[in-house]
Amino acid sequence: MSAAESTYVSTLGKGDSLHQQVLASFPLCDITEEDLTQNPQFCKLLATVAQHVDQSGLTVPLKTELEKAEQKLQSQRRYWLRSEGIHKALQELTQDHCIRKHHATVPPDQNMFYETMEKCLLVAQCIRQLDPSSTTNRDQPSVLGLTPQQMMELMPSEMNVQRMKQSLPRELEKHLKTKCLSLLSYYQPEWENESESEGLKNSKLSHLSAQIDNEKKRAESLKESSRENSVLLQRLTQLYLSEQIKCIQLLQSLILDHRLRIQTDLDRKKLDYFEGKCELVLQKIKTEMVEIQLDTYKVDTISAHTKMREKLSSDLKASQVEKHSVELKLASFKMLGKDFEALAEEYCRLRQEIEINTWALKEFTECKDK
Repeated sequence: MSAAESTYVSTLGKGDSLHQQVLASFPLCDITEEDLTQNPQFCKLLATVAQHVDQSGLTVPLKTELEKAEQKLQSQRRYWLRSEGIHKALQELTQDHCIRKHHATVPPDQNMFYETMEKCLLVAQCIRQLDPSSTTNRDQPSVLGLTPQQMMELMPSEMNVQRMKQSLPRELEKHLKTKCLSLLSYYQPEWENESESEGLKNSKLSHLSAQIDNEKKRAESLKESSRENSVLLQRLTQLYLSEQIKCIQLLQSLILDHRLRIQTDLDRKKLDYFEGKCELVLQKIKTEMVEIQLDTYKVDTISAHTKMREKLSSDLKASQVEKHSVELKLASFKMLGKDFEALAEEYCRLRQEIEINTWALKEFTECKDK
């Protein structure tokens, strides 16, 4: 960095002042003050670059050349607009004449003037189409094989042309003045007053261009102000969104910490609540069962049923215990193998025979006693 650049950077200020001036020097760049704070060397680089470019990013020499080109372009544009305006005004004069002669009788001299002007315009337009300029291909074929010299033969007589040229400035001035007064009435309707003198109207008309120019400058100023406000609004919006994101993150962390702290108490309260609710439901079920029994049976019957249920429950428990004991013995018997299984079958067969013989002996004994 040179001494001049270092001096420039030092004169910009420090801290927030430097950041604000850098942001103002590059309004089109999507950077924030936080970016400049985190990158101080980049901030100094932008501060150095700011003395070589303008807010649009153009260098000083290029800006000068651009201004010269724009001035030249504006000069050429004014010249073209002046020629085009006169040409349009002449066409409007011929059109007004065509409309006027269909509604009223036109003096012969005026009729000759407008016909001569119309022919001159048509011939000039045709010659412009037939005569190629320096930017076109001169070898291209002409339209219908015509040449500009042939079109010049269609011009009106020299005397009529001279008369037309003498009267043309006066008629053109009158037509343009009428259009200017119409523009004045459109731009400032409150100025329209038939009783005003011609001089007063001309005075107001002479100030019209200055007023339009002031309005144009005012519109450009408002446009520039609107652009600056838009850039400022965009920057403030980014800052607001950044701060809002930070607030949301902080709020999320607070919510998470608070939720972790109260989660244990909340779970315990929920557990107590569900236990109490389950107990209440069980009590309600018991109550409903008692009501159903009372509606179905008498009190003595319910007491008998209760005793029967107790007796059956005890018998069921005893049977289950016996069943479990028998299953254990059976399992121990199965461990002895197939030989023991054959002995068990033989034992069962003998038991059956003994039971049958015992029953038969009992019956025989009873019959003998009778």
